Amino acid sequence: MDLIKTIEESQKRDDIESFKVGDTVKVHFKIVEGKNERIQIYEGLVICFKNSGIGKTFTVRKNSYGVGVERVFPFYSPRIARVEMIRPGKVRRAKLYYIRDKIGKAAKIKELIIKKADKVSE
Repeated sequence: MDLIKTIEESQKRDDIESFKVGDTVKVHFKIVEGKNERIQIYEGLVICFKNSGIGKTFTVRKNSYGVGVERVFPFYSPRIARVEMIRPGKVRRAKLYYIRDKIGKAAKIKELIIKKADKVSE
């Protein structure tokens, strides 16, 4: 059992920026087409995280020409070049599946305002 855990720990990545459900992110994903390799950017709303450990995945949803498109990314995949957070979201749920049924402004997530620490003047 310890052998499996050591292999999983060696596969984990530390360079991925932290993000959570409700955030709008850009996922830079490496696409291999024959001999060529390019990076495709997929921008959307993170609606859920699933599993734990090395099998952890996250789902990103976007609207493409009026059609909702969801894509599941493995969190520790070597094909993910980077994950860039565009806008932090303020949500109170762990899974945002209800967004699938919403249309237009109702599908928006409130932006989380991050307050900077006030400097104390001496």
